[in-house]
Amino acid sequence: MPSRFTPTQQPRKATRAAWAAALGALALLAAGCANMGSPGGGQPSQPPRPLQVCNAQAAQSFVGKSNTAATVEAARKKSGSYVARVLGENQPTTMEYNQERLNLIVNSAGQITAARCG
Repeated sequence: MPSRFTPTQQPRKATRAAWAAALGALALLAAGCANMGSPGGGQPSQPPRPLQVCNAQAAQSFVGKSNTAATVEAARKKSGSYVARVLGENQPTTMEYNQERLNLIVNSAGQITAARCG
């Protein structure tokens, strides 16, 4: 049985269907993002937390200690930092400075060799 469409009409129909599907997906995405960040959008707004600036000098007593979860948390608290990360001595890291982050540098034996902010 011959097709009702000529060869030039079939690609147009496929293209229209693809555009319709893409526009439908875009509409769903926009609807899902409509209430994000707006007051009353489902999540109560919380007051901003206070800034917790790192003081690396306060964490220098942890240099030479083992890299354990308890030691890292104690160093973070003593430095006043909001977050701490453990880095290998030659490990590449991101270059952005975060005044609320304590960086603990460890050697291959798992000993803390330096405490720095950033």
